[in-house]
Amino acid sequence: MAEIRVENLHKAFGEFVAVRDSNFTVADGEFFVMLGPSGCGKTTTLRMIAGLELPTSGRILLGGDDVTFNRAAARDIAFVFQLFALYPHMNVRKNIGFPLKCQGMPASEIRTRVEETARFLRIDHLLNQPVSRLAGGDRQRVALGRAIVRRPMAFLMDEPLGTLDTEFRDLMVRELRELHLRINATTVYVTHDQLEAMAMADKIAVMNRGVIEQFATPQEIYDQPATMFVADFIGSPPMNFLPFRSGLRAGAVSVRVNGADITVPKLVEDLAETELALGVRPEHIRFDDHSRLRGTVFGAEYLGTTQIVTVTTEHGPVKARLPADVPARPGETVGLALRPERLSIFDRGSGRALRTALHEGRRHG
Repeated sequence: MAEIRVENLHKAFGEFVAVRDSNFTVADGEFFVMLGPSGCGKTTTLRMIAGLELPTSGRILLGGDDVTFNRAAARDIAFVFQLFALYPHMNVRKNIGFPLKCQGMPASEIRTRVEETARFLRIDHLLNQPVSRLAGGDRQRVALGRAIVRRPMAFLMDEPLGTLDTEFRDLMVRELRELHLRINATTVYVTHDQLEAMAMADKIAVMNRGVIEQFATPQEIYDQPATMFVADFIGSPPMNFLPFRSGLRAGAVSVRVNGADITVPKLVEDLAETELALGVRPEHIRFDDHSRLRGTVFGAEYLGTTQIVTVTTEHGPVKARLPADVPARPGETVGLALRPERLSIFDRGSGRALRTALHEGRRHG
């Protein structure tokens, strides 16, 4: 396995820029996820790493070697597609062993490697079955087996669970993460599903309109989103935004929103007066009769031990994740208390998060 390094990677199709000056490093043995909405550039980036698309500019290094303009066949990688790309006229054994046959490997060694891989994926009892008779989860295991059997330097996966139903997808998320831990493979995985990304990734790059908005661990992306786009894209429900206008000074520990002074992590940068937004996750809100930040309960969604309560405020609707036994009667006026050490502040003009003591603590702690 090997490190993958992307330097100033840029891809334009005529006037349209699909990927804009991307930089990131996938460490040896890391499970790296590119996450974002359709058309954000994540699949184009993956195809350039694979050698299926050539960049307009920039470099791609695999194991320290510059492979930017190498053909796909000259890169020691395996690609798992969304639609499996299995050969319907072959059984499971022949599908898994096909890459080794193409390499001219002796039949006895192919048999040994295929059977080892099938046992590893728990599909050895299916080796003589035609792939057309397999369920979606088993077909995906066959596709994974065909990639694993080669023992490549890196695995690239383009939405491999996209066609599976919810039950199979949840199962395969667990199995893919377990598989990664067992073989310690350098993996680049593309998805638009934040639950897949958060469950499997060591590092995530959140992409939007060809740009990497944040590259960090799942926890850092959730707790300290770098931009309003990331804050809104990650989380279910996503982060709430309370708009306000103010100038801020380094060292400040509170902001004034709608006449209420709200404690925030200490700011570490100055900002001239401008349009800002206070960001708060639903689970960091509670009801407090003494709070001056007030709203009216609109409704509640019962989720067993918790509920998602929507509160209408003059800033718009705010969603709070509360224990199921907290009274939330429609039409009731409530005060909203925000957990101070978990708040983010954003510049609404640029969309970027302002640096606070919490960000600095993450960086140095």
